[in-house]
Amino acid sequence: MRAHFAVLFCLMLASTSLGQSPQYPNLILIVADDLGYGELGCQGNVQIPTPYIDSIAENGVRFTDGYVTGPFCSSSRAGLMTGRYQTRFGYERNPIGEKNEDPTIGLPKQEITLAERLQDRGYATGLIGKWHLGGAAPFHPFRNGFDEFFGFMHEGHYFVSPPYRGVTTMLRRKTLPFGKQGRWTSDDEKLVLTTHMGYNEPDYDADNPIYRGGQPVDEPLYLTDAFTREAVDFVERNQERPFFLYLAYNAVHSPLQGADEYLDKFASIDDIHRRIFAAMLANMDDGIGHVLKTVNRLNLSERTLIVFISDNGGPTRELTSSNAPLRGEKGHLYEGGIRVPFLMQWTNHLPAGKVYREPVLSLDIYATIAELAGASLSKNKPLDGVNLIPYLTGKQDEPPHETLFWRSVNKSALRAGDWKAVRNPQRGNDGDWELYNLRADIGEQDNLKTQYPDRLKSLIQQWEKMNGEMIDPLW
Repeated sequence: MRAHFAVLFCLMLASTSLGQSPQYPNLILIVADDLGYGELGCQGNVQIPTPYIDSIAENGVRFTDGYVTGPFCSSSRAGLMTGRYQTRFGYERNPIGEKNEDPTIGLPKQEITLAERLQDRGYATGLIGKWHLGGAAPFHPFRNGFDEFFGFMHEGHYFVSPPYRGVTTMLRRKTLPFGKQGRWTSDDEKLVLTTHMGYNEPDYDADNPIYRGGQPVDEPLYLTDAFTREAVDFVERNQERPFFLYLAYNAVHSPLQGADEYLDKFASIDDIHRRIFAAMLANMDDGIGHVLKTVNRLNLSERTLIVFISDNGGPTRELTSSNAPLRGEKGHLYEGGIRVPFLMQWTNHLPAGKVYREPVLSLDIYATIAELAGASLSKNKPLDGVNLIPYLTGKQDEPPHETLFWRSVNKSALRAGDWKAVRNPQRGNDGDWELYNLRADIGEQDNLKTQYPDRLKSLIQQWEKMNGEMIDPLW
């Protein structure tokens, strides 16, 4: 009998040693919206403290070269939720406004979401926050593997609806009161209007309520706080079984609205534009802190893989978000549009404080948890990601990916090792292919296409070969 208990005890110890995975680990996938590469403390920002997000890096792994598959919200999330390049199934553009309600626009039903995979393994599955993969009935999260949904369907939402009580709000306008340009501020300094972008704030809330399940609800809380409340509740209610929580904050996406208590914390920032952004980011960081504390309080840390990522790079002119030291922003296939903050924590299974420098992809999240949960995968729809755990624990030394591929309407890119070929046409840019060595030139300032024409030709050929596996945009 003593020998029997000794064997059981050894097995228990082995199950919690570094790199050993318990059966059916929980997954908390936290996605920030439009957060720039350089905006976290662990990524170099000294102006806006983000201690709770930083703690994921301190207690786990920070990826220096973590990428998403699209430079916009919706296309990036389509890849994230399917584990496949979204260009394989024609999901390439970013539906906004009324296009969200088009019954032909949304995640194709033949694609199998991560929630569906895990639901089939007995997981409780919950989406809290932003969906943006189709706003019509066929694309509802309930029809894509989620047991629970609290959030909204379109690309954005006001954090506090009019009359904007308890917040300072900054909105884009074509024209200010009295036909002026620049900035206009109300007497109470709670509303700021700006013409610097040249267009009006999108109609985010039109036909886009906050839903609980399938029914619209009135939500009085600042939306970041409401999503945090729901996330904590989901974890508490599902602690006895494996769960997948997709916590998709809409911070720091516009509209710019900062809660009063957070604005006060950043009174030292003179520019109200930047101060509101700082308030939104700090508010989200505190919310993530509540979720992390709940996991620890319930003794779930060794059973829970926690991932933090942004859906794309930050739109700098719109939000002040920094992608430093990268070039470009949201919408670009330069690094600033697709290389994002990417952190992963799993207590006693992944090393703490590790900095991983090989290129990884958001699609790897799907592949990692699917393998850990023993999910059966379709041979007809192979994943483009890989299970990262062996690479992070030292069991595999080679890079997880030989190449990374991007196509976004008229923009193209491919990374192989340290080299990247990119075609990113803009106004004043003819869209020729460019070549960069990212290890030597992370900011993509030194175009090497004339020095290394054969290397560029090879990368273009690899891109064209992969592009031949993709289909044209469906809409």
